[in-house]
Amino acid sequence: MAKPRTLKPEEWELWHTWMQAQRLLARELDRGLQRDYGISKAEFSVLVSLHQAPEGKMRVGELAESLAWEKSRVSHQLTRMENRDLVTRTDSGGRRSGIELTAQGRSAAQAAILGHAENIRRYFFETLTPEQTSAIQGWSQQVVGLIEGHDGDGPE
Repeated sequence: MAKPRTLKPEEWELWHTWMQAQRLLARELDRGLQRDYGISKAEFSVLVSLHQAPEGKMRVGELAESLAWEKSRVSHQLTRMENRDLVTRTDSGGRRSGIELTAQGRSAAQAAILGHAENIRRYFFETLTPEQTSAIQGWSQQVVGLIEGHDGDGPE
């Protein structure tokens, strides 16, 4: 096995600053969803997935797969959202295996998507120059390619 390489002090500083920026950005975006639309990040994820699905409907298993969540997590989240009249379960072959947006859920999704996009613009895109945007896009594609190019266990 190759000897592990350490990071230079300036590399550690960059890494810590990047991680802090990522945490703060995620926290601020999550706060905006809660404050402005009364929904959590998890609820937003479900609403967006259903909003993008044909007719606002999906099978629960498809939803779990699209979110990369365990089925039990999806089930618990859907129960909470069903109690808030954001989604409703549908029957398929005698089983409650489908889920769809209610009118209230569709309205909540549309409003939250627009507001969330505005917050992403404010806290992310408006802070970047065109050169930085291009560099981040290229770097992000490299990282995704590096990680997804393996068997799913991350870089070797």
